[in-house]
Amino acid sequence: MRAARLMKMVLLLQARPAMTAAELARELEVSERTVNRDALALSEAGVPVYADRGRGGGYRLIGGYRTRLTGLGRDEAEALFLSGLPGALRDMGLDDVASAARLKVSAALLPSLSGASDSAARRFHLDAPGWYQEPETPALLPRIAEAVWGDRRIRATYVRQEREVERELEPYGLVLKAGVWYLCARVEETFRVYRIDRFSAVECEGDGFARDKDFDLPAFWSDRTQQFARSILRTEVVVRLTGPGAGRLPYVTDRAAAEESLTAAGPPDPQGRVTATLPVESLDVAFTQLFALGSEVEVLEPADLRERFAAEAERTARLYR
Repeated sequence: MRAARLMKMVLLLQARPAMTAAELARELEVSERTVNRDALALSEAGVPVYADRGRGGGYRLIGGYRTRLTGLGRDEAEALFLSGLPGALRDMGLDDVASAARLKVSAALLPSLSGASDSAARRFHLDAPGWYQEPETPALLPRIAEAVWGDRRIRATYVRQEREVERELEPYGLVLKAGVWYLCARVEETFRVYRIDRFSAVECEGDGFARDKDFDLPAFWSDRTQQFARSILRTEVVVRLTGPGAGRLPYVTDRAAAEESLTAAGPPDPQGRVTATLPVESLDVAFTQLFALGSEVEVLEPADLRERFAAEAERTARLYR
C-alpha cells in the first residue's frame, strides 16, 4: 500500500513542476504529515525530492530526475482508452484504474507537454445521457464489466416479458446509449443485446471463452439499432406537409424514415405542399409526434387518425375561444 503511494507521489511530482504538501495530501488521500514522511523516505531511497520552505513552497524533483515507473498494466491501458468517459468509468468501477493510467502517461511526457491532458480535459467532455434524465447505474454493471474485460462467461437471470429467464452468456461488449447500459453477448452462437437494468442476477463462470476476432462492436451495434428502428415502424400514414412542416418532420418522427418518405414524395402542389407516406410505430405514436407540427401537417389517411386530429383541433379551438 505504501509502496504504491510512494510511486504515485513520484509520478505526481514528475508530471508537475512543484506541488505543495496540501496538494499532495489531497491527491494521495493522506495527511500532510504522511506526505512529509513519504518525501523523507523517498529522499533516503535516492529519489531527489527537494522541499522548498516558506510561503508558496512545496515539493519538487531536482536534477531532471525521470522515473521509469511508467509502464502501464493491461487493465490501465484498456481503461486509458475510455478516459474521455468519466461517468462510464465510474459506473463500471474503473475510475481508479483510469486515474493511475492517466498519471503514468502524464509522467512519461516531456515537461513541455505535461499540460496536454489537462488542456484536453478542459476543452472536451462527453455527456452521454439525454436531457432531463437522471440515469441510474445498474447495480450489476461492475460485475458484468469485469466479465467483459476478462472474457469470462456469465450465468445471468433477466426479466423478459414479465418473467425471469436464465441464460449462459459470453459477454462481448458494453454500450452506453442515452444513459442506458446495454450488453452485447453471444448465446448459442448468436449475438444478442440485453438491457443491463433488466438483469436480476449475474454469476461469473470460472472458465473463459474464445472471443471471435471478427466481431466488431461498433458495426454490430449500428446494424442492430437500424434493424430495431425499422422493426418498430409497423404501419403507415399519409400526410400533406407545408414547406416548414416538411423541414421539421425529421425532428418529430424517426429521422431516417422521415427523410426517405420526403425523398420519395412527389413534387409540391401549387400551394407548396408535399404529400408523403410516412412509416410510424403506431397510430397513437403518430398522433403524438405529428401533433407537434400543428397546422403545418394535414393527415390524409387513415381516416380514423384524420378524424382524431379533427376532433382534437375542435377541442383545442373551444378551449381558446
